[in-house]
Amino acid sequence: MTDGPVEPEAASPAPMTRREARRLREAEEAARRAAHVDDSAPPTEPDTAAATGAHDADGSPRAAAAPAPSEGDANQAAPGQPSADAAQRAGDDGPPAAGDGPVAGDGPVAGDEPVAGGQPDVETTPATRATAVASGRGRSPRTYGEPQTRPAPAPATGPAPAARPAPPRPVREPTPVPAEAEHAEEPAGFVRPGPAHPPKGLRGLLYRITGGAVNLGPSERERREELLERQIARRLEGSWNTAFLSLKGGIGKTSTTVGVGLTLAELRPEPPCAIDANPDAGDLVERALGEGAYESERSRSITSLLRDFDSVTTRARLVSYLHQAGSLHLLAGEQDPELSDSLTAEDYRRVHALVATHFGVTLTDCGTGVSRPAMRGILQEADNIVVVAGYAVSGAKRARDTLRWLSAHGYDRLAKGAIVVVTDKDDVSARVDKGAIESTLSGLCRALITVPHDRSMADGDLVSLPALRPETRQAYREIAAAIVSGYQR
Repeated sequence: MTDGPVEPEAASPAPMTRREARRLREAEEAARRAAHVDDSAPPTEPDTAAATGAHDADGSPRAAAAPAPSEGDANQAAPGQPSADAAQRAGDDGPPAAGDGPVAGDGPVAGDEPVAGGQPDVETTPATRATAVASGRGRSPRTYGEPQTRPAPAPATGPAPAARPAPPRPVREPTPVPAEAEHAEEPAGFVRPGPAHPPKGLRGLLYRITGGAVNLGPSERERREELLERQIARRLEGSWNTAFLSLKGGIGKTSTTVGVGLTLAELRPEPPCAIDANPDAGDLVERALGEGAYESERSRSITSLLRDFDSVTTRARLVSYLHQAGSLHLLAGEQDPELSDSLTAEDYRRVHALVATHFGVTLTDCGTGVSRPAMRGILQEADNIVVVAGYAVSGAKRARDTLRWLSAHGYDRLAKGAIVVVTDKDDVSARVDKGAIESTLSGLCRALITVPHDRSMADGDLVSLPALRPETRQAYREIAAAIVSGYQR
């Protein structure tokens, strides 16, 4: 029978898991940081020899011997630092504080897997952890997962040292958002639009006969036409008025008014209305409907509308005084020579205000010259003007004189925003320098557009868009687009 308690045989330590190894590394890093702080301001260490009361033979205090490592610890420390060296260093530096023991968390954790190879790393074994604790120069070992208790420092006799500023925390910069991503538009739908197909021509023929397998897309000319159509169909707020005028008759002013009016009616979502304000028995309605169709309805004119003006209070009532060519509505001028020149500026303002209530775009076909009684009211109500000229020398000069007269009489806004249309109605000879005429007039206006010679309008009768040359229809579209683009307040 042996004396004293029998110490249980040390169990063989279990292999460390990855989680334990990570915790150990974190604890060692925390211990190194704490050692750095303690070296700069070392706390007062208790005299362990005096506390234990152990003395040598001469009466001097004797340091307590470090406990010998167990057999299991010695075996476990064999791959790395020997346990005897650890104990020797512990004895040189001082005994560990009371309550030292094995590091918490050495046991396996449920769900953890041992380190690959079945053996723990040399630096992460229980023995090496004990060695690291023993070499802590009198500091208590840290139990991982629990806060470390340090001895209270001696009270300071001098002024308190300034608090050590905490290291700045890293600030994470926000990830910049690209400008194109910030302003990117949401997709319009879940189906991608297919490539545009050519509407006509050889490209359109190939597209149709191959069932869409060969799609060369619209041509450059077709793209320009599509752009013009979008400009003409632009949405407008309120009512707008354009006046067509010239200082010389017989150069295509009325036919241009009808051609542009039919183009606007074809491409705009709402129908326009054209007013014949020519005091010289204007033929606006005859050019839009044909002479035979107008003769049977001559009673409906601007004069009859003025006579019954107070009773016209609805759109339906107004339309009963108008003529219609497709979607284009027309108000005929007075055909009686004794009454045709009786239209005053105030009469025109009243008629235009009524028409503008029910139509978004109004075209006014004026007479020759700018000194007639109604011209003052027409120019005051106009948002822009179209000055029609010809390639003949006299016609070009009169167009120039018209723009200069407008600028000199308080209509500089209309002159600068004017659209000059040069018609090749007379098919002048090569002696006329067309380029010089165009250059002179283009410097006085906002836009200059030429209308080529077209035999279908040479007789001065019906203006029909399908009967016109493609170049003439294109010119009318350009004029219509220029008019709508000038509707800005």
